[in-house]
Amino acid sequence: MNYDFAAAALVTLLVTLDPPGLAPIFLSVTRGMTAEQRKVVAVRASIITFALLAFFALAGDVLLRALGVSLPAFRIAGGLLLFWIAFEMVFERRNERKQATADIAITKDHIQNVAAFPLAIPLMAGPGALTAMMLLAGRAAGDPAQLGLLVGIAALVVASCTITFFLATPISRLLGVTGNVVLTRLLGVILAAMAVQFVVDGIKATIRTV
Repeated sequence: MNYDFAAAALVTLLVTLDPPGLAPIFLSVTRGMTAEQRKVVAVRASIITFALLAFFALAGDVLLRALGVSLPAFRIAGGLLLFWIAFEMVFERRNERKQATADIAITKDHIQNVAAFPLAIPLMAGPGALTAMMLLAGRAAGDPAQLGLLVGIAALVVASCTITFFLATPISRLLGVTGNVVLTRLLGVILAAMAVQFVVDGIKATIRTV
């Protein structure tokens, strides 16, 4: 097993999906629902999210080729996108944007399809997470073992999101306002560093092909 790759994949997906940060959003999206209805929404959203992540991990390279985009170029663009998400996390803008998306969705459709929108898309399987999956799949370089490992880690992270949804109420109370702020900013700094590394790798790969 490539432990460096596994660690990078686990940290990147944990940061981009941000299970603890989703807890208060989940409560907001599902307000007015019973505990059983919340469980159904949590499971459905997790299944949709995993399917999207797995698709972008296994077929992302094919999609890039069809669009005529090189992997180094995608690494640079993806790294910049992840850096922006990290910037939002550090300066507390990401949760505000997520909450605004959730509020709009609740107004239009309170219960039906909440699992698909906004929970699975774009709050869980958003641009950052999908980009991260394609970048990590690129690092796997077509190795079936590493791709399988990546999909397995994605399943693990999505499962952690499901558990977080089940425990959303106590987790939100446990972390409190200060805990949520500190955790979000810490994860944002980590994601920023990894985003810069993606950009550096993309530039190096581009230079080698010139």
